[in-house]
Amino acid sequence: MNVALIAGAACLAVGTFGIRLAGPVLRRRLTFPPRIAQFLEIGSVVLLTALAVTTLVPADHRARFALPAGVLVAVVLAWRKVPLVVVAIGAAATTALLRLAGVA
Repeated sequence: MNVALIAGAACLAVGTFGIRLAGPVLRRRLTFPPRIAQFLEIGSVVLLTALAVTTLVPADHRARFALPAGVLVAVVLAWRKVPLVVVAIGAAATTALLRLAGVA
């Protein structure tokens, strides 16, 4: 086994633990003005939305319909406060059925 690989994995483990520990520790010590806290909350939502949208775009950049349709079904079901398992199954079933029908 390569020593550099083990050292890299150990550094990543320590770094991950440190970041996870920093949240609860710093939460008690740092306070932000309400306006900054609101911007941070909005920023996190925008970042997660951008990540979700970029995941929807296929790697070959051709227009596809089945995957966005499945996500749309998931959004509608989640908005209607359906249980998470039903949301996941509904989205997967929609995507699978559309692909089975030949709608890429």
